[in-house]
Amino acid sequence: MTIKSAVTLLAGGQARRMGGGDKNLMELAGKPVLQHVLDRVDYDGRPIVINANGDPSRFTAFGLPVRADVIDGFAGPLAGVLTGLEWVAANHPECTHMISLATDAPFLPNDLIARLEAGLGAQIDTGADIAQAMSFTRRHPVFAIWPVALTAALRHALIDNGLRKIDDFTDRYQCITIEFTGEPDPFMNLNRPDDFDLARQFV
Repeated sequence: MTIKSAVTLLAGGQARRMGGGDKNLMELAGKPVLQHVLDRVDYDGRPIVINANGDPSRFTAFGLPVRADVIDGFAGPLAGVLTGLEWVAANHPECTHMISLATDAPFLPNDLIARLEAGLGAQIDTGADIAQAMSFTRRHPVFAIWPVALTAALRHALIDNGLRKIDDFTDRYQCITIEFTGEPDPFMNLNRPDDFDLARQFV
């Protein structure tokens, strides 16, 4: 099977540990964290959408479509994944998969998307459904590749079953991991002011 992916940038969190607001719009080394995410990863022309709630105009400078969660109540990253899947299904029917990326991780690997696609593609014939990134034995379930074919099942799980944790959904499917390494940890995310201080040492 040939995998063709679109990308959803998950920017819908409430950033409580940062005091609220958009941590992905906070500046790190002179540019927003979200710009670091856009500059580091090789998207290779794939369609991209930003998943963010509230006024979409704050992301105008990035020149990308913005979609709010398709279910109410800040239901967490799974709601963002569903939003991305439904956007892909409606706007890019040629895409078989959707890759989700959190937008508070400024040190992502350049080959993240290519390796998620290749890793899942190599194991689809053995029944693999979803691939997640892993670094230093820790899984990162928001950095993952999802089949668009799971869109209806995810909507049912969120709305009818009340699921909120990614693991509770992915446990229903064969989920593999793709290992990454680097210094700093390529999936280091910026949740607290101290994290920004640490990140400045690596930029």
